[in-house]
Amino acid sequence: MADITEQEICVFAEAVGHYFNQMTGEQAKIETSFLAEGRTGLPAYDFTGQITVGGQYQGYIYFSAPRIMLTRLLLEMKELQQTDAQWLDAVGEIANTLSGNARKHFGETMEISTPMAVRGAPKQFAAPVRKRPYVILFKWKNYDAAVIVDIVRN
Repeated sequence: MADITEQEICVFAEAVGHYFNQMTGEQAKIETSFLAEGRTGLPAYDFTGQITVGGQYQGYIYFSAPRIMLTRLLLEMKELQQTDAQWLDAVGEIANTLSGNARKHFGETMEISTPMAVRGAPKQFAAPVRKRPYVILFKWKNYDAAVIVDIVRN
């Protein structure tokens, strides 16, 4: 298995900024990025969306955000209903959009699943594909969230 490069990780950071700019007119700002130590150091907020990656790639892409950020995002999108189901749909949709944007860069050989969304962290956090998954912490308005890229090239 081959590692993905730091330049390839930038695809995910750019996708985060683009998503929030497109949906709200305000771009998310990358605060920091780092390599986590296995499952420790992986941030998990109130809700997490997960995409499983297959084909010539293997692993997971996560988007995790606090409830308050998702509430504000949904309000910006004129969605007034605020329930667990709405927040779960939002993190799943964001994870799916980020993965779809990455797939445009990596090509058809990157297969992506339908999103899974959970409260807190998915069980897969317990078994990372990489020894040190990439973590991208960002801020939109005053809210912190994270994208975790835990993929390798087969």
